[in-house]
Amino acid sequence: MDKALETMIANMPEKTGKSLEEWKQLLKKKAFAKHGEAMKFLKEEHKVTHGFANTIVQLSKEKNEEPEDLVANQYQGKEDLLPIYKKLLSVVTTFGDDVTVTPKKTSVSIIRKRQFALIKPATKTRIDLGLKFNDKPTTERLENSGPFGTMCTHRVRLSDVGQVDAELEAWLKEAYEQAE
Repeated sequence: MDKALETMIANMPEKTGKSLEEWKQLLKKKAFAKHGEAMKFLKEEHKVTHGFANTIVQLSKEKNEEPEDLVANQYQGKEDLLPIYKKLLSVVTTFGDDVTVTPKKTSVSIIRKRQFALIKPATKTRIDLGLKFNDKPTTERLENSGPFGTMCTHRVRLSDVGQVDAELEAWLKEAYEQAE
């Protein structure tokens, strides 16, 4: 969870009169079908600001899945890609104690002080590895970020565990070092 969101959640009781858990319980009882209905309810009935209302509604929709469940769901039907994923993790976790692996719904962020890599099963036969560099030219293998947009500066397409080679490991290490 990023620092801004953590701060917002911590300030929620003071700013809105209820904790996130209390808001979640209230919205659960109301069972709104649409995001906008829940937003309107929070803003009009409880005088919650737009930013807090949006955050409350978003977080109340999330299933509180365990990180392992998130990864398992990402690779459902794509089990052949798991060795690549596991190899990437085994590489990045050797860089230092400051590496955080954060599974999300569709990808796994690899963070130091900021995200430096993103692992996403893109298709049934390919993982897209996003990397974030300060200033690095693209190559045939180290493409522009493509679908990652600004989350990453580059992308490497991986379809075989053997592609997690010395060159790729060096790129991961470089991205890690730049993320301090």
